[in-house]
Order: sequence, then structure tokens, then C-alpha cells
Amino acid sequence: MTERTCREEGKMNGRADLPGEKKNERQSRRERSEMDSIYDNERFFNEYAQMSRSREGLAGAGEWHQLRKMFPDLNRRKVLDLGCGYGWHCKYAVEQGAESVLGIDLSERMISEAEKKNGDERITYRVCGLEDYEYPEGVYDCVISNLALHYIEDLDAVYRKTYRTLKPGGIFLINIEHPVFTAGINEDWVYDEDGKPKYWALDDYYYPGERMTLFLGERVKKYHHTLTQILMGLLNAGFVLEAVEEAMPDPAMMGITGMQDEMRRPMMLLVRAAKRQG
Repeated sequence: MTERTCREEGKMNGRADLPGEKKNERQSRRERSEMDSIYDNERFFNEYAQMSRSREGLAGAGEWHQLRKMFPDLNRRKVLDLGCGYGWHCKYAVEQGAESVLGIDLSERMISEAEKKNGDERITYRVCGLEDYEYPEGVYDCVISNLALHYIEDLDAVYRKTYRTLKPGGIFLINIEHPVFTAGINEDWVYDEDGKPKYWALDDYYYPGERMTLFLGERVKKYHHTLTQILMGLLNAGFVLEAVEEAMPDPAMMGITGMQDEMRRPMMLLVRAAKRQG
């Protein structure tokens, strides 16, 4: 099932601003509304569709063997997926007994694929950016964000809104690109004369902000956040950190070409945070 987009909903409600939104957040939201998601670029999206995590789902995601263990009990729970992509985590949630799931993504192509591949009567998909969603207070038992927050400039704003929308004791699960990865020069190895990776070079680690990188043949804008920003931002928002893991390749995937090199630097950071009880 698909709901109307965030922008359509805002117009219908006559709402200019989102609850608790600051002036600078409103301004950046309006600027973003004029931009299209890179995932709606046809050539880029077709390349993304060939990745193992797109074709095989969670079984094709190298970090899934760790992230799966961080999920709370989802039976009869309400779940929000921020940046749901193809909807693999949404489908997993209902398979675990979730009462209802809302998956939002800025990309219309992503939402279309989610409906085709992972549709279910308990899942609602909506074309909506993370910063644009209304985050109703005290609604969800679990909020998931998988490989989406490194496209967000203001993490603190998303953290505050996520804290608000969770019920007391609710869980926020994050998979974000690791700061060592986003601080990598062009997010790529330095290669020797034979084309083999020599080392991973970092620069400007303590200068957070925009990074332009080449991903699937396109220039893509991401945002680098330091480890302090990622973790202390959660604590400052009121969360309790329950688990922090650096993603490592699934041992069963170590025979895949290039996977051995993934042991040389972390690519993803996995975090489980909880909203305080009462």
C-alpha cells in the first residue's frame, strides 16, 4: 500500500512547517524539495539494481549477520523504516510479527520496487524524505535506518525527531557508513601499478560535512560525520546506547572477490539505541 507523498500531505493539511521544526531546518527542507533523489536517476538506479543486496535482499548484505542480531522483538510492534529502499527490512519486520510498518524513501523508484518486491497488507510505503516526515509523538516501538543517514547533513535533527516518535523503551537501529569510510579520499582505495588496493587514505576527518564521491558511475553527495557526532548526538538526544558494532563481512562471503579487502577498514557502523523508559 502506498500513501501520498510528504509534500502532497503537507499541502492537503495546509501545513507550512513540521512539528518542532526550527527555521534553519525548514529552509533546508524547502531547498531539498527542489532536488531529486540520485536513486531516481535511471542509469544510476539500474546499476544499483545489479548489486547483490538489491538482487538477493538481506541475504546479499554483508552486514546482515550482525544487524539481524540487534533487532528487538517485533511481534505486535509498530515499525518505522527511514530510507526503506527496496523494503527488505520492512518485509523482515512483518515476517517477525510486526503489527504495522511504515517505510519511507525519497526515491519514487525505490518505493515502486518496494511495492513490487516486498509488498504486504501490513506495510505502507510512502515517498518521503527523512527530514520531511512528520514524526508523530510516541507512535513506534522500533525505528530502523539502514544506509540512509550518511545522506543527511543534520543528524541531530533526525535524532531528536526519532526520539520523539518512539514509545518509551523503543529501539532505534542504525546502519550508517563508518566515518573511516566517509573520510576516505573519494571513498576508494589507493591502488598499486597492478590495480590492487594498497591502502585506504583518510583526510579531513575532523571537518564534517559534504563529500562528493563516485558511486556506481555517478557523482553522489554524501555527508561525513565523525564518530563523536554519530554517537554523542544520540546521547544528547536522550538515547541510551545498547550496542555499537563495526560491520565485518559475513564469513560465508569471504570467498567473494574483493571481500578479503573489506577486513582492512570498516565500511559501516551499526548502532542500537533505546529511548528511556518514562
